[in-house]
Amino acid sequence: MEVSIMTPRERFISALERKPLKGRVPHFELVFFLTMEAFGKVHPSHRNYSQWFQMTEKERQLHREDMAEIYIATAEKYEHSAIFLHPNPSNLEETLRLIDIIREKSGYKYFLMIHGDATFSIPSGSEMVNFVYRLKDEPDKVKEEADFMVNKALERAEIIAKHGGLDGFALCSDYCFNTGPFLSPSLFSEFITPYLYKLIKGYRDMGFYVIKHTDGNIMPILDQLIQANPHALHSLDPQGGVDIAEVKKLVGDKVCLIGNVNCGLLQTGTDEEVIESVRYALRNGMPGGGYIFSTSNCIYTGMPLERYELMLDIWRREGNYN
Repeated sequence: MEVSIMTPRERFISALERKPLKGRVPHFELVFFLTMEAFGKVHPSHRNYSQWFQMTEKERQLHREDMAEIYIATAEKYEHSAIFLHPNPSNLEETLRLIDIIREKSGYKYFLMIHGDATFSIPSGSEMVNFVYRLKDEPDKVKEEADFMVNKALERAEIIAKHGGLDGFALCSDYCFNTGPFLSPSLFSEFITPYLYKLIKGYRDMGFYVIKHTDGNIMPILDQLIQANPHALHSLDPQGGVDIAEVKKLVGDKVCLIGNVNCGLLQTGTDEEVIESVRYALRNGMPGGGYIFSTSNCIYTGMPLERYELMLDIWRREGNYN
């Protein structure tokens, strides 16, 4: 009797759909920036975009091929089930080309996603006061802008859906500080949630999977994030006081959970603290399925690579379903 072996992509999708799995818990990172240390190559996001305009088409194609190879090499070396593409340049045409190249090189082995948020996020310091005034002085205009951004994103997604090759979107607008959301729950329900719901519904109706990312303390708006109906929540930030055990108990039957390994400890903690953070995430995320293992943000520039490798060592030994 033949035993069917699931691809990393299939395992990732099963976790998003909260289906039971055997074997190792799926893993991915929003970004793995340490490509210089791991492969001797600059990460695509760190390359000088202005150089694109000086390249010949042959050079551009080499650049596309190199980006694709870096993403695939990262997934293979660190056993990622999914690849979050950061095309450079990031226009639609180049995004579609990068999707095609990765599919040509790796088939449908990996789940592919791109950034797809179109909701308001925490404004920059210089824009915060003006944004808050606008909520009071011209709320209808703010809502019109929110709706316009969502509609444009969905128009773009329709083109991508017709093209094929992409599995989903990661929505990376950050809503929360470590102390809580940048808007009160009531304001969030007026200016964010309806448009997040519309965006996610539109993507889902096209057949895409949707992961909603935000750092910080999401607990005051957790119910609204769930109402928007994403397939998964990332990053379950312990530095924002988010306890994966509590979130699993509250909403683990409604949404896949991704993350919770403390990035701060990977940067500055002891090995023992890193190991305990990994074990806590696995111990509380895995039961019943619907969990994808990752850090509480990404593998960012300046993080010691050996700390990420330590994290993966524990995952390989202890992140396995019977």
